[in-house]
Amino acid sequence: MSDQKKPPASVVMPDRPQLNREPLLDSYQAAAILKVHPRTLQRLVHRGEIAAVHVGKLWRFKQSALTAWIDRDMAS
Repeated sequence: MSDQKKPPASVVMPDRPQLNREPLLDSYQAAAILKVHPRTLQRLVHRGEIAAVHVGKLWRFKQSALTAWIDRDMAS
């Protein structure tokens, strides 16, 4: 067995880059932000109007993608 212990999870490892990723929202959270039904949101995804990622059977959204869609829609 090794004598070395793993550092606690709260310790930042200097040799690993920190990834600041935007958290993903589920369909219900994203729909609540847009004030639409989750099914309406999924239709927008299928039409290619809003960017989303399919994780298993579920759709996930970045808030920045929702904001970009709102900005594009308002500019039209």
